[in-house]
Amino acid sequence: MQLHPTRASFQVALAGAAMVAVGVAARVSAAVAFGGAMLLAVTLGRAIALATVTRIRASGFEMVWGTSRRVTRSVRDGEVVLEAELRNRGFDDARGVNLRPVASSMLDVSLHPSTVDLPAGSKIRFEVHVKAKRVGRWGVHGIALEVRGTPLGGEGLYEVPLMFANPHGIEVQPKQLFAMLHNPRGGRSRRVASDGRAAPLAGEGEQLKELREHVPGDPFKRIAWKASARRGQLLVREMEREERDVVWLLLDASVELWAGEHGVAPLDIAVEEVGAIAARHLAKGDRVGLVVFASRVRTWLSPDSGPTQGTRMVAALVSTASMVDADRCELDEAELAQRVSEHLRPLDPRALSDIPRGNFDALATRAEAMRSRAPFSPRLPQAATPREQRLRHYLASFGIEMPPRVDGEREKADLELSRSLDKISKEKKRKASIVHVWAPAPGPESPVASALRRLRASHVEVRWTFPSFEPSLASRSKEGASTVEDAVLEAVRMRVRAARVRAERAMRALGVHAKHVETRRTG
Repeated sequence: MQLHPTRASFQVALAGAAMVAVGVAARVSAAVAFGGAMLLAVTLGRAIALATVTRIRASGFEMVWGTSRRVTRSVRDGEVVLEAELRNRGFDDARGVNLRPVASSMLDVSLHPSTVDLPAGSKIRFEVHVKAKRVGRWGVHGIALEVRGTPLGGEGLYEVPLMFANPHGIEVQPKQLFAMLHNPRGGRSRRVASDGRAAPLAGEGEQLKELREHVPGDPFKRIAWKASARRGQLLVREMEREERDVVWLLLDASVELWAGEHGVAPLDIAVEEVGAIAARHLAKGDRVGLVVFASRVRTWLSPDSGPTQGTRMVAALVSTASMVDADRCELDEAELAQRVSEHLRPLDPRALSDIPRGNFDALATRAEAMRSRAPFSPRLPQAATPREQRLRHYLASFGIEMPPRVDGEREKADLELSRSLDKISKEKKRKASIVHVWAPAPGPESPVASALRRLRASHVEVRWTFPSFEPSLASRSKEGASTVEDAVLEAVRMRVRAARVRAERAMRALGVHAKHVETRRTG
């Protein structure tokens, strides 16, 4: 256990040492004795503080959450307040100072109050205010503080840094989907009536509308032979179908689109836009499918309707910010092991003392055993070896973010987009009526152009939305001040606008309705 002197004890020790030096120089025994007594008091204070904090920890000094849920759901820029309490089960009074959270950098977390008095056998409540910056699954891992013994009601001369590892998950969801899924209407089933009513349209369907006379061009498979024999003339069956759209949403989640300040990066805005469009179509009763791709397809959800499909889409969108997979993460196995050991040590009853340093197999086994305390249950990540996969799975389960790869995924993402569009165009059972794409404009030699032409030939409406770079390029200097950074940002903004105008022209030439995110918002 490490003890650190407080500012007051440091000043007392300094004053005592100075008095001893002055007394020796002036040959004043009383000053030497007084200064020595001050130094002795500081030394005794250390022993008393060590004994007090040791007794407090041994008798039970813990931090618990005020809720039994492991995960709290919120929205981007939304704030949630969690209640927690510190419990002092010992027989000594203590004071906790400088309370601070240990949490993901994707969360703004503050504690109120920051200093608490803990009498013997008491418990003190405090609030944890959490504001989310980015859609995803992030962790509040615990709190850290300094504990001081308060003998005879005074201020302790020493403090002991303590860390309480008690993980809690924060799942940040797109706003519109969050509002739709948590709407209290619809009773226990959470089902609401679709907006509007499905209109019957003639076409390929399962419901019989009428029998009518055969006209040139009617396919033979629609001829009602028995009815025609009874009437003595050719009759055909006119079927009808419901007017509901089959909508596909395609989102480019390449790592370079996360560049920028948390919350205003291009992909932050795109995820919110995808969630809003999905919520709108699901509310109308349309079948909605989702494809999240980068250097490979990360999520493929076939079109469906209802709250269950909305829940699946939320789960897919909150994982877009995850860099846990080996093809998106910059960390190697040794760096992964270091992060796992740092997080696992406070949780492990033996503090990893029985695991030799560098033994990654034992560390991965212990991490897998401790994953039962994790707030999240994510899918198994991509990794080169099973051992590395267990380490990555542990980090994802506790909501620990990882740095993305330095090299981007732009070229591979274009190939995956073209393959996805080809696959959608070949769907016969559930033919697409609308395809939304959130991605940068394809290059001049990209295979995406030919895939778009095939969709347009099938009478599918394609809507393309370009990433919004302007919010992440906003000036950070004070009003009226101009810096070199502002000039560079303005040059980049001008280049982005010019590239967007060229991309919109190219999309219109392909028959694609292309718009910028902010243009469509204000329109």
